[in-house]
Amino acid sequence: MNIGNLYQFVLVLVLVGMLVGVGVLALDKFSTTDGITASASTAINASRDAVGSVSNTWLTLIVTIGVLAIIITLVISGFGGRQGR
Repeated sequence: MNIGNLYQFVLVLVLVGMLVGVGVLALDKFSTTDGITASASTAINASRDAVGSVSNTWLTLIVTIGVLAIIITLVISGFGGRQGR
């Protein structure tokens, strides 16, 4: 991985963040809709809470691991990890 691949990594993270956000917004709109049963409303609220924790827990972990992988790659290649043999 080099600096040129950083754009693709950031683009994927932004796309995943947008999809999670749209999913939470859609679930929020469904939960306030009239004409749904109490069990459906409870299931929608539970799903919304479960998806909401992805952005707090997993997305930050994935970003941290990605940044650390880039830093380690830059350090290794800086010390001559890639030689033209």
